[in-house]
Amino acid sequence: MTLPSLTEEEVISATKSWLEKCVIGLNLCPFANPVYIKGLIRFVVSKARSEEALLVDLRLALEELAQASREDFDTTLLIHPYVLSDFYDYNDFLNPAEEALTRLALEGVLQIASFHPNYLFAGRSEKDMSNYTNRSPYPMLHLLREDSIDEALESYPNTDEIFKRNIKTMRKLGLEGWKALK
Repeated sequence: MTLPSLTEEEVISATKSWLEKCVIGLNLCPFANPVYIKGLIRFVVSKARSEEALLVDLRLALEELAQASREDFDTTLLIHPYVLSDFYDYNDFLNPAEEALTRLALEGVLQIASFHPNYLFAGRSEKDMSNYTNRSPYPMLHLLREDSIDEALESYPNTDEIFKRNIKTMRKLGLEGWKALK
């Protein structure tokens, strides 16, 4: 996937629009809005064009998040529009991404969530609307603080229902509704 005409600002703008209209607008993640409103989401656009270069960017982003104050930023979206456009390659990359957490001794401190334009849950057909809960404008790795996740989960009843509700929301919305959001 080659996107030479996109600027960093355009990539971030498209990502923010997706967050506002889809993630927050559809309430796919009830924890996203407060962090977004407070400006605590850090948007990082990787210029990496290889998995090796993306791993370097990932390690740096993990270290920066681990060292930063929660008042500076609480979470990071590492957006990588130039590498891993194929979902299966992206999915395979999640193993080295998790290994980076381990090597940096950040397991239990940070967590990586995955989003991709062609996200596909195991056992689901490509057309199943449940996949759209994790479909983003560009491939990205969402870096989260474990303590922030724990706090959010404590304050929200029935967190195990979120995914079920999201599937219902996406199936009710349908593909045409999803496209209309963009």
